[in-house]
Amino acid sequence: MAGGRNEVGGSSASSSSNRGVYATTKCSCGLDAVARTVRKGPNIGSQFYGYPKWPDTQCNFLKWIDRKNGDDLRFQMFEMESRITELEMQKKMLEEKVQQMKTESAQLRIEGIRIALEQNIFSKSIIHLDQNIPH
Repeated sequence: MAGGRNEVGGSSASSSSNRGVYATTKCSCGLDAVARTVRKGPNIGSQFYGYPKWPDTQCNFLKWIDRKNGDDLRFQMFEMESRITELEMQKKMLEEKVQQMKTESAQLRIEGIRIALEQNIFSKSIIHLDQNIPH
């Protein structure tokens, strides 16, 4: 426990949101730790590194992010890089959706032209039949 903060580990006193893997910090099991922010309890807003598979684990690895030695800046950079990656993925999905909509629009235009041609042929056929029927 550092800086007077309460233990987080596997307790329900604090919850956190996953922020991603921070490659230079390893948990007790040797896996890359995950950077998180406490969302409830007395340590709300505090940032820490924890076990990547939490809460499905017996590993209670926790390392508070020390704002004095630059961890805070690295954490903020990591958060920004994660956000950029999320936005790039979102952009790609939207671009794919736009392309799909363009394809569907072209197909609808072709179908509309086909229907218009069929109606035109049908109308000419009715006129032709009408002219051949004695009145």
